[in-house]
Amino acid sequence: MRIISGIYKSRRFPIPANFRARPTTDFARENIFNVIHNLMDLQGTTALDLFSGTGSIGFELISRGCNQVVCVEKDAYHIAFIRKVKDELQADGLVIIKGDAWGYIKTCNLTFDFIFADPPYTMKELGNVPQFILSHNLLKPGGIFVMEHPTAYDFSAIKGFNQRRIYGAVNFSLFNHTL
Repeated sequence: MRIISGIYKSRRFPIPANFRARPTTDFARENIFNVIHNLMDLQGTTALDLFSGTGSIGFELISRGCNQVVCVEKDAYHIAFIRKVKDELQADGLVIIKGDAWGYIKTCNLTFDFIFADPPYTMKELGNVPQFILSHNLLKPGGIFVMEHPTAYDFSAIKGFNQRRIYGAVNFSLFNHTL
């Protein structure tokens, strides 16, 4: 895992061989962050990284100036990896929540400037994730929500949909806050 830009730019952290998550590729991450950079300034913002896996999105957000990033991951092995990298970087603004993303969304009383979700591609409820997140009012006015998903999904009919970006086999749908 490599951090693309910001204060931790070019820092690399080897992902354990038996890691069960599908990390977002450096190519896709770099490209989607270029899009995000053109839509909003991450400096001083708050962010939520759901289904964190390796934590690469959360670390990229902290590196690019987010004040606080909440990473939600349920796998203890993945949490241990995220915690190890957080400690090495001394990234105090990264908050790790060990738990189910669905449960976190239901009980969260915070709002965020930026939300990223990368659910497992095999999750049967994957198609419900954008509507579920948007309906729980976690996104601040002017905020952006990005969902990584397989090609088979089309979220363009959901209120708040802004655009879809495709980088190889990786698809991102972007949503804006709606009232």
